[in-house]
Amino acid sequence: MRAFIRETSSVVFVPGVNCDTDQIIPARFIKADREEGYDQFLFHDIRRDADGALDPDFPLNRPGAEKARILLVEDNFGCGSSREGAVYALVDAGIRALIAPSFGDIFCNNALKNGVVPVRLPLAVCEALADHLAANPEAQVTVDLAAGLVTLPGELGSHAIVIAPFARECILKGLDDIEMTLTYMDRITAFEAARLTDVPWLAR
Repeated sequence: MRAFIRETSSVVFVPGVNCDTDQIIPARFIKADREEGYDQFLFHDIRRDADGALDPDFPLNRPGAEKARILLVEDNFGCGSSREGAVYALVDAGIRALIAPSFGDIFCNNALKNGVVPVRLPLAVCEALADHLAANPEAQVTVDLAAGLVTLPGELGSHAIVIAPFARECILKGLDDIEMTLTYMDRITAFEAARLTDVPWLAR
């Protein structure tokens, strides 16, 4: 997992309340070889017209959208199935952070375990940000995980990023759960040795 400390980027607003994981990546693609990149499947069906061609009006198909590392999405983003491929598609497309009023629980956990920072902000703030981006498409947002703040453009201010401490530490260091556990091996080994001294029959 790639470490996340701070990211400043333009933002693409992808509208759609209750955007589920099948919209983020349709189920028929989740057995594809990850080595070839899941970014090609991101929002595959909803960003195309009836003939399969890219819809120029879809936010991520507009010129310059590929530079954005942050997406603004709507309420309950990532609901539906537990497929981790939805997060893989975002990661492979270069997305480092998501801003929304709320996320699907399993999707949110998958995002954290893959180094994507889910930022929950009040609905009114998200709506104000969407309005600002419509008028200022090049506006930038800074997601500073080290400082625990997201800084929005214009007069929208800074807001706290609320993430579980363990998940935050893992993302800051770029470590998954197992890799983080291995950083405590000296303490684990010392505990096991002391435990066997106190209760030697455990070694039998």
